[in-house]
Amino acid sequence: MSAKNKVSRRKFIVRGGLGAVGLLAVGTYVFRNPIRRSVLEVAETLVPPYSGSGMSANLWFEITEDNTVKLYSPKVEMGQGTFTGLAQMVADEMDLTMEQVEVVGAATDTGVVDALSTGGSLSVAQLWDPLRELAATMREMLKTEAANKLGTTPDQLTTEKGIASNGSQSLTYAEIAKGVQEWTIPDAPDLRPRSAHKFVGQPVKRVDLAPKVFGDPIFGQDAVLPDMLHACIVRPEHIGATLASFDASEASSMPGVVQVVDKKDWIGIVAESYPQALAAKAKLRVEWDIPKVWTEAEIREMLTVGQGNKMVTQKAGSALDPEDPEVFSLEFSSPIGAHAQMEPNGAVAHVEGDKATIIISTQVIGITQNQVADALGIPKENVNVIPTYLGGGFGRRLNTNHAVRAAQLSQAVGKPVKYFFTRKEEFQNDTFRPPTHHIVRGKLNDAGQLSGLEHHYASGDVAINSVIMPAALHTILGTDVGAMRGGNIQYDLIPNHRAVQWHTTLPFATSWWRSLGLLANTFAIESFVDEMALRAEQDPVAFRLSQISDEGEGKRLKAVIEKAGEHYREGARDGRAMGFAASIDTGTPCAQVVDLSVKDGNLTIHKVVCVMDCGIAVNPDQVKAQCEGAINMGISAAMHEKMTIDEGRLFPTIYGAYEMALMKHSPRDIEVILLEGVDRPLPVGEPPLGPIGAALGNALRRITGQRFTDLPIKLT
Repeated sequence: MSAKNKVSRRKFIVRGGLGAVGLLAVGTYVFRNPIRRSVLEVAETLVPPYSGSGMSANLWFEITEDNTVKLYSPKVEMGQGTFTGLAQMVADEMDLTMEQVEVVGAATDTGVVDALSTGGSLSVAQLWDPLRELAATMREMLKTEAANKLGTTPDQLTTEKGIASNGSQSLTYAEIAKGVQEWTIPDAPDLRPRSAHKFVGQPVKRVDLAPKVFGDPIFGQDAVLPDMLHACIVRPEHIGATLASFDASEASSMPGVVQVVDKKDWIGIVAESYPQALAAKAKLRVEWDIPKVWTEAEIREMLTVGQGNKMVTQKAGSALDPEDPEVFSLEFSSPIGAHAQMEPNGAVAHVEGDKATIIISTQVIGITQNQVADALGIPKENVNVIPTYLGGGFGRRLNTNHAVRAAQLSQAVGKPVKYFFTRKEEFQNDTFRPPTHHIVRGKLNDAGQLSGLEHHYASGDVAINSVIMPAALHTILGTDVGAMRGGNIQYDLIPNHRAVQWHTTLPFATSWWRSLGLLANTFAIESFVDEMALRAEQDPVAFRLSQISDEGEGKRLKAVIEKAGEHYREGARDGRAMGFAASIDTGTPCAQVVDLSVKDGNLTIHKVVCVMDCGIAVNPDQVKAQCEGAINMGISAAMHEKMTIDEGRLFPTIYGAYEMALMKHSPRDIEVILLEGVDRPLPVGEPPLGPIGAALGNALRRITGQRFTDLPIKLT
């Protein structure tokens, strides 16, 4: 933009590079699969550009009177340390200290709205270029205004610690901003080179550490508004059940009840307190229409390779003949998984006439704004969604229908309403990780190399049928790109290799779960490759390396495998063994070595070595913490977590009964080694979940002699 373009005080125009990009959907169902596969191959490693409201005046930065800079982030903070990474980028480009940068989630009325979501481990990677350009441009805007006030030129000024100076005169950023009614926007300035970074690449303290340590009310469940009422909603326990009739005569007369809200397909109870709303809910007499009582066996039968919609997601060479006696195959499975995040879903809503305020823990701020506006029949500009810190996300908060329910309840009673799930409702009404079924086939040649490898995998909805990717995209792409994560063969030197997805929509809600299909797909493929290495009597690290080319991402994948291989020792010794596995997800390769022992049926994980190439680690300590968290979450999923169907109901509905990894199950030591194969940040939060399940299974194979093919792994 030319220097003539101006914006009002403390506002900033997001430049053209930040314009909405949206989802690239190439072709229609008439396109042939080779075209689809080409698109999907690119999508596997693509970091999509930031897509948000960027072509109108937006408040990205605010200069406060105490000389701090407040960044309004379109990405939310759900525990990974995103705000800290963004603050480091801003501090370097604006010549500030870390203490001078405050990051807050941008409400929709600021105009800084991400069109899609916070997810996919993309926040830092997506904002790496645009946010630094914004910060550098803001720095030059401040220098231009400082030059006007000091009677000099911008090139005579230097900036440091929030102060612009020409040697003899200086102004703080706050003094520069004071009284400015219009800012002059310069042409795009040069960004700071890596050599000039003071904070990017350094392990700095998290900016959200103090409020979390001291228990400040920063989460959605902490939100309050004056004269706020409390609500609960009656939900069915059976899969597919719908409301037939209800009698609220007793419930409506319970103490504190303000109103029983009948919305035809759901019932809400609004009361003066949450306990009063729950007590009244227990007095409702509800009849449900239950068209079918589902069983676990029926779900498993639906979700089997060979059932559902078929899509060949990868293809090279010829298909293996399953009747060939030299073709070896194994079947794998994974169960229904819950998100089980600490903070249940809910929202605080206040609807006044044609305006609405929503305070919520959500990953989809812009989508939530649209959903509430549509439900209330008001312009979306009249809906202000205020994001909070998230008490765990993992994909669960990509679905925020509870914001709509809270808004409708507030509209019905004319007061602010707070509505949250109970823990039982959270478990039973989750958008679950779908169960999966896999058949993996392989064939060795005379040299002990894989001449063929196939992965056939069946899954329910992951990305498809969600608020981000409507069901129609399945027709266009022919596959569920979420279920596909980690599903393709990464060993590109195998002359005959392919991956085939079988997609089925299940009768209960399934959707995004941290790492999507990566954990289950990698467990199947890497367990099988390990078994083939044993059959070939080869070292599993060398076996893998020999079948990866140096083309494309192969070079970086080989680098992490080689580095992790330095820590791997084949065979079982003194009751201990190591397992090896590797994967590449969204362009980030990761390899892991698990060192474990088994005694009296009890597993002890002594150490996990994780080697990952995420490009530039904006905060290495933060990246390592994410790897540690992903590893522990992967251990929990691989060894403990499982939802079942009991008489048509999803079960269990409480922690404890839903087994999860405890402190005693955590590795005694986790060593994270970071490589930098590209000169920009890449996704971090999900790639380390890929190898851990397979690495565990591969180590157990060496101790027990048993190949575990079903998750969760049970040693008994």
